Amino acid sequence: MDKSFRALADPTRRRILELLRDRDLAAGEIAAEFPMAWASVSHHLQILRDAELVLSRREGQFIRYSLNTTVFHDVVQHLLDIGTAGRRKGA
Repeated sequence: MDKSFRALADPTRRRILELLRDRDLAAGEIAAEFPMAWASVSHHLQILRDAELVLSRREGQFIRYSLNTTVFHDVVQHLLDIGTAGRRKGA
């Protein structure tokens, strides 16, 4: 869970996740959305993969990325659990 929160802390990585919200994208399609070197985008994608927030699969010479909605569900559930516990203590 810590890797997920660290990955989500960066605005570039959050933007990558927004791009993947609507459809799977090839690495080059993602990189084209940012005014930075390909190596920097690749680094951000690796962090997202390590946090299991995105999944990657090879299609020929391309790597396509998609959201890992299972991990997003776990992160949201964790936040809801924290909020619920806080309300119980304050009640």
